Amino acid sequence: MTAALVDTEWLSGHLADPGLRVIEVNRNGVDAYQSGHIPGAIGWNWKDMLWDPLQRQFPASDLFARRLGAEGIADTTTIVLYGDPVQFGTYAWWVLRYMGHNDVRLLDGGRTKWVAEGRALTGTVEAPDPVEYRPNPRRDGMRAGREDVLGCLGAPDVTILDHRSIEEYTGARVAPTGMADVGAERYGRIPGAQHIAYHALLNEDDTFKSPAELRDVIATVVPAKDRSIVSYCRLSHRATLACFAMTEILGYRNVRVYDGSWTEWGSMVGMPVER
Repeated sequence: MTAALVDTEWLSGHLADPGLRVIEVNRNGVDAYQSGHIPGAIGWNWKDMLWDPLQRQFPASDLFARRLGAEGIADTTTIVLYGDPVQFGTYAWWVLRYMGHNDVRLLDGGRTKWVAEGRALTGTVEAPDPVEYRPNPRRDGMRAGREDVLGCLGAPDVTILDHRSIEEYTGARVAPTGMADVGAERYGRIPGAQHIAYHALLNEDDTFKSPAELRDVIATVVPAKDRSIVSYCRLSHRATLACFAMTEILGYRNVRVYDGSWTEWGSMVGMPVER
């Protein structure tokens, strides 16, 4: 296990560290953040901070640097993330690592465990002092595009993993149960994809299962840690959670996330689909 996963006790003892920034990443606006957050945390809406303003693409490096610098984050800052829900924290972890930031960590259990332990939340929003952020090279090996995935179909040395619900994987839905069933024009999965639902990697308090339990789930499908893996879901949030578990907890060395995921694959003309 790497140092990328920190627990609530560790974070509680480091909240006052000058070189550390805590970030809550929200799915819908920042309402949850404003209603109460970990003291000192800043709040991000995931699309506003992590996507290009026009394209479904990540920001140019200079734009991303300006965004982070305005949030009081330098390229040497230790960033600790938690999501609402949990997979939005891992998505931000993956994007920040892809964009070249070095010290990015995830709070195990996030808000769920923090609150369950009776730790304080605050409604106070503090404006950070802007700093300079110097961009680092992107880690392109973390990401797979649609052409990469097409090239993996049927490849004997690649495993494609689908981290959606069983209803999405089998083609009964294109969105998780409880959400509007929208997001792609076709139902089904990428041909040959194996299924590991992201929630099978978590405990009820949103913490990751133990390394032994994670191995029981993942190694039955992908036993070799040097195996080439492509992970996807609907929008890639759940895939980044699985990527974190595989790379930062279990030590898998060759995992890429297909961030276009099913919303892209299931709506492109002529793409092969399996049910």
